[in-house]
Amino acid sequence: MIVAVSKLAFVHTSHVLIPLFSKLAAEIIPEIEVIHLTDESLIRNTISAQRLTKTTIRRMVSAIGSAHEAGAAAVMVTCSSIGAGVSVARMLYDFPVFRVDEPMAKVAVETGRRIGVAATLRTTLDPTIELIRQTACDENRKIEITPSLAEGAFEAVLAGDTDRHDALLIQALNDLLPKVDVVVLAQASMARVIPKVASKGGASILSSPELAVRNARNVLLGSAEPAFAH
Repeated sequence: MIVAVSKLAFVHTSHVLIPLFSKLAAEIIPEIEVIHLTDESLIRNTISAQRLTKTTIRRMVSAIGSAHEAGAAAVMVTCSSIGAGVSVARMLYDFPVFRVDEPMAKVAVETGRRIGVAATLRTTLDPTIELIRQTACDENRKIEITPSLAEGAFEAVLAGDTDRHDALLIQALNDLLPKVDVVVLAQASMARVIPKVASKGGASILSSPELAVRNARNVLLGSAEPAFAH
């Protein structure tokens, strides 16, 4: 489906992602105006419950609707922890709703059989693993998933210690890379550490932001490439 739009909204659960997605949108889809909505309680409530609850899904769906009412003809949810709720939004709305990690999952299952999934949050790790398994099933591909949770990294960044967060994450990635064909970064915020990670065994590292924005361009401006929105 090709959709003529002039405005794309990003729904975040952390304000730290705004500069990243603003930069990517300016580079990849400069023709489209972007707006940002942030609700940190969506991820905080998910972490507290250790799962995505119906209440949080309802609130996320409401945020998507608010973005549309603000003029956005399409919306992207940038948090993988709440990404599973996007399917609910797609049943309710007639405009494109993007899940940030779907294009990444597709590339991952097409890249290799042994897939590593790295995260700093259990509530992000588990949904990403499920998404990759479902994507592989849809494409009739056999895969093996090796999870990696960088313990303490998320707590470090909450405390303002980004150096410790990055060090813990980089160590986890360096340990994971030799064991797999491709590594998936479960959180969009992890992308910035890629240049600091040593290359081990030729495995590639995938992050969701750029792939997601390029997929949005394909849908919104027209492309023969596969797209995720409905």
